[in-house]
Amino acid sequence: MEVPGLAHNITSPLSPCEGMIKDLSLDALQLCERDGSKSSELEELPVPQNIKISNITCDSFKICWDMEPRSKERITHYFIDLNKKENKNSNKFKHKDVPTKLVAKAVPLPMTVRGHWFLSPRTEYTVAVQTASKQTDGDYAISEWSEIIEFCTADYSTVHLNQLMQKAEVIAGRMLRFSVFYRNQNKEYFDHAREAQESRMLRSVKDNSGSHGSPISGKLEGIYFCCNTEFNTGKPPQDSPYGRHRFEVRADTFFNPDTNLYFGDFYCMYTAYHYVILVLAPKGSTGDEFCKQRLPALDITNNRFLTCKQDEGGDGSLVFHHAQDVILEVIYTEPVDLAVGTVAEISGHQLMSMSTVNAKKDPSCKTCNISVGR
Repeated sequence: MEVPGLAHNITSPLSPCEGMIKDLSLDALQLCERDGSKSSELEELPVPQNIKISNITCDSFKICWDMEPRSKERITHYFIDLNKKENKNSNKFKHKDVPTKLVAKAVPLPMTVRGHWFLSPRTEYTVAVQTASKQTDGDYAISEWSEIIEFCTADYSTVHLNQLMQKAEVIAGRMLRFSVFYRNQNKEYFDHAREAQESRMLRSVKDNSGSHGSPISGKLEGIYFCCNTEFNTGKPPQDSPYGRHRFEVRADTFFNPDTNLYFGDFYCMYTAYHYVILVLAPKGSTGDEFCKQRLPALDITNNRFLTCKQDEGGDGSLVFHHAQDVILEVIYTEPVDLAVGTVAEISGHQLMSMSTVNAKKDPSCKTCNISVGR
């Protein structure tokens, strides 16, 4: 396929938001300015109508529209004005995202617009289109802008999550043995569970911590647990960012051959610590069905993060190991009865700076980012 040439000397009216292409490669797109006056031949080119957006992914979409037949054969290029939708609650003192203006050679519709450098996952955008005709002097005759259309990009697909998982595997480190899952909260949390929830910890919707494109954020219901141990003791650490009271439960209560394990995310928070989110779901449960459609499944006996195997050299009981060099956040997708474990006060400090509640991922970290937005 012919690679469209890059446009130059563009004169075009201001973007309507300011007051490609069949498998087109990135080098076929160009950022362009929108300053200038309308061409005298403006009325001769058709204005795109009934714009439709389809096949939306986390870093691409297809766009097509209708056009009147007049002067249609004169169209040589399309100008696409793409902007992040204004957030009413955004910080007014923070610099605004630079609008993206794309120039593409006219090809049969629909066009595919693709590029992680100007499209982010789970983000609302506005888009408008002009038709243009390149003149012999290098300038352009252009149409009016089309109507403005809004759309939202998608979550990471399993392909993207597999890329994240491969990066996490590189730094996971050796496996250490553990025997319990634990959850730290304040005393009031457990009192409420006993008094108002029939002594059960209930599921909640996962917050927006981690990768912006994570398909479980704001959707998956579950309960967070930890399993990391201290290297020198083999036991859970005594410090926690979430509270001085800890619920502990034997690992085989949640993690056994009747459980499926999924990779959920890999991120950091502008520190040297890296976090891996895993999901434990009883086979056939609602959470299991949710994860099957969205997350990479892991072999519980053979992966780089969390394993459950029979002890071949002993009595055949289950033994458990976790990765040493990442902090594991394990989401269990079912309510948990306090009676299956114990609650006790820990002796360490509450390290609030280590909390990952709604933590934003560092978009500049080369260890835990992939090239499809953040």
